[in-house]
Amino acid sequence: MRRRWPHWLRKVQNVRNKSSFPTAAQPIGIFDSGVGGLSVLREIRRELPHENLLYVADSGHAPYGDKSAKLIEARAIAIVEFLIGQHAKAIVVACNTATGVAVQTLRARFSLPIVAMEPAVKPAAAYTQSGVIGVLATSRTIASDNIARLRERFGADVKILLQACPGLVEQVEAGDLSGAQTRVLIERYVLPLLEQQADALVLGCTHYPFLAPLIREIAGPAVAIIDPAAAIARELRRRLTSAAMLSHATTAGAEQFWSSAAPDTTRSVIAQLWQPGIDVLHLPHAPAA
Repeated sequence: MRRRWPHWLRKVQNVRNKSSFPTAAQPIGIFDSGVGGLSVLREIRRELPHENLLYVADSGHAPYGDKSAKLIEARAIAIVEFLIGQHAKAIVVACNTATGVAVQTLRARFSLPIVAMEPAVKPAAAYTQSGVIGVLATSRTIASDNIARLRERFGADVKILLQACPGLVEQVEAGDLSGAQTRVLIERYVLPLLEQQADALVLGCTHYPFLAPLIREIAGPAVAIIDPAAAIARELRRRLTSAAMLSHATTAGAEQFWSSAAPDTTRSVIAQLWQPGIDVLHLPHAPAA
């Protein structure tokens, strides 16, 4: 059956075919290892209400946190190539793990603006009164050079506790944001940080903001929960403004979703986290893991 693209995306494709250079009318591409990047998409939509947005959930390969660097880099390259094929004018790597492993390769390989995640260690270090902050992230992010640089830069006067959180991505991918097993995992990861006097918790994975209500309940009101997604959306606006690529549209932008997992499986979770009634297409030509 012939794929029926949304009207706005067909229009952008027709405009793009006339020029080899990105234009302001083209959409923004966002991708994550799964549905976690929807927390970034949410902030981008608030910051840039008139932009059309393309979102790829690589849920068929989630979580990235326990995958090899070679696989993560290959997936990131393939997804960015797909989004460029859909005429994205800029890319947001809405995944801390993919950022740590692949963003340098992506920026060397592709010329369009690429905005990537960074755990919000700097604002957490500025906020803390106890002098102790906790970073919740995947095992791969915890082991990344990016975290090492942040720890070296901001760890002189602040104790930075790194907490890998295996299992949390899978809970979000399953749409279980507050169940008993999710609570057990969060208590396992958060309570030891609180016992060491952490008064700020950095959400170092884009899946974790969907667990923020439960994290706040467990951590208590005196502990700050810090999510960098809004700062990423502001940086995206700055980059597009600098490149004169902000959309000139005055109507609300639209979203289109793809998943490398079975669309019916991902659709229900994206509908839960984003909004009901959305359509999810299967990510085509996805390379084998």
